[in-house]
Amino acid sequence: MHIAVIGSGYVGLITGACFAEFGLNVTCVDNDEKKIKSLKKGTVPFYEPGLEELLQNNIKAGRITFTSNIAEAVESSLVIFIAVGTPPRGDGSADMKYVEGVAKEIAQHINSYKVIVTKSTVPVGTGEKIKEIISKNLREHVDFDVVSNPEFLREGAGIEDFMRPNRVVIGTSSDQATAIMKDLYSPLYLIEAPIIITDVKTAELIKYASNAFLATKISFINEIANLCESVNADVHMVARSMGLDRRIGPKFLHAGPGFGGSCFPKDTRALQQIGKKNRVKLGVIDAVVKANELQKEKAVKKITSAMGKVRGKTISVLGLSFKPNTNDIREAPSLFIIRRLMKEGVKIRAFDPVAMPDAKAELPKIMYCRDPYLAVRGADAVVIVTEWNQLRNLDLGKIKKAMKGKYFFDLRNIYQPEKLINMGFQYHCVGRVRG
Repeated sequence: MHIAVIGSGYVGLITGACFAEFGLNVTCVDNDEKKIKSLKKGTVPFYEPGLEELLQNNIKAGRITFTSNIAEAVESSLVIFIAVGTPPRGDGSADMKYVEGVAKEIAQHINSYKVIVTKSTVPVGTGEKIKEIISKNLREHVDFDVVSNPEFLREGAGIEDFMRPNRVVIGTSSDQATAIMKDLYSPLYLIEAPIIITDVKTAELIKYASNAFLATKISFINEIANLCESVNADVHMVARSMGLDRRIGPKFLHAGPGFGGSCFPKDTRALQQIGKKNRVKLGVIDAVVKANELQKEKAVKKITSAMGKVRGKTISVLGLSFKPNTNDIREAPSLFIIRRLMKEGVKIRAFDPVAMPDAKAELPKIMYCRDPYLAVRGADAVVIVTEWNQLRNLDLGKIKKAMKGKYFFDLRNIYQPEKLINMGFQYHCVGRVRG
């Protein structure tokens, strides 16, 4: 079977590379000629563990190709995945211009039955809209089906999530499209991955509901952490005990400076707008969004309150990406914290294993250092914002010796309070008893 993936960003590339690994013939399409040229050489334009190697192996095997010619890709493929961006508008709703533009282009080149699949995160009702757009723009009458197949890929673990998913959701009203989609995912039957078959609208909503619930868990434990600080309790033990309840589970119960990235902030705000459009009050989602903004503010206040006057001080920020194992800095708490500190007159020295080139475009006026020990040199305080593995076991004696001050803000709770306090650091964490 030959498939096309339109949009060669994070979702599109992982989708294309993994289907190629399944043995399918894949054509990835993008209108960025520079990106296509790079991809043909096997170079991935972002950091994702294992993806470049997987891509290069399938390029050598001849199972995946890259082009900017959408006509060629559509005409040769039975299944066409739409994996373009749906960035937020000013009001938080998803901007659908790229999805709708691709739908028009697909319509111009359909020459036989096709299955059009939305991989992009799209508002409820998008499947109907795509069907309408394609029907209006067909050059001749040709049968086609529109399917919703949302992605659930965690940045930093995208290949694992595709190859060993918790579930695959397929939204369609067509028996023929269902059979084709099941065939695409047939390798997953060997590992008994659940395949959920439902209607298009339900599939579209599953994606938003899933991300919003995970975001809710994060905001919830952050609020509990704030309460722990007031009553001198330990959020680490609270979260651990909660997570042992199988109805709750341990994942996403980690207190910190708030969530960021390309999905949770965008999808929770988009879900708010979907609710407003349909006159449904989503009070929990509203609270999640508000709590996350307050949590980032609280992280800044934690630093400035402890240090007092910060103007002219130097603060080292360790970890810039919104989470480990990615270079994605979209809506990263680090950017919010750094910008607020800079407004207070703070000098910033920063380190991140992979995200510094991306951060430089957003924050060109801070000092970037090649390792954490250079980043803390002469600093009045160190702030850990992203829990990269290499930041979990720093030589704390070396850190203390290199610093000018003693403030240590562990916004991911990766160190034991007693150890840092006993070493002479003025240690601050999130919702934990500090000894």
